[in-house]
Amino acid sequence: MTYIVNENCIRCKYQDCVEVCPVDCFYVGENMLVIHPDECIDCGVCEPECPVEAILPDTDAGAEQWLELNREYSEKWPNITRKGEPPADADTYKDETGKFEKYFSPDPGEG
Repeated sequence: MTYIVNENCIRCKYQDCVEVCPVDCFYVGENMLVIHPDECIDCGVCEPECPVEAILPDTDAGAEQWLELNREYSEKWPNITRKGEPPADADTYKDETGKFEKYFSPDPGEG
């Protein structure tokens, strides 16, 4: 098992999870984070830190598509090891649904 980041992170990118990760397996895109599934040690400390519940075990229903997205973009985006500032308008998007189709960016962020 590994953990994944789903669309709840998009446009929120709070990054509380980055601070607690013991193996630095988070990677940063322009408007979301992903977890490298081969680096994640399944400790679960990141899951309760996410204020928008964007981190889930890959065994949860519907996680398959997010596992593939996390794998793909963790190979393309820079590693992030310290919490940065979330977007100024993050709270505006935290309860929105359907964010992947509306806002996902494949562009890398700054690590």
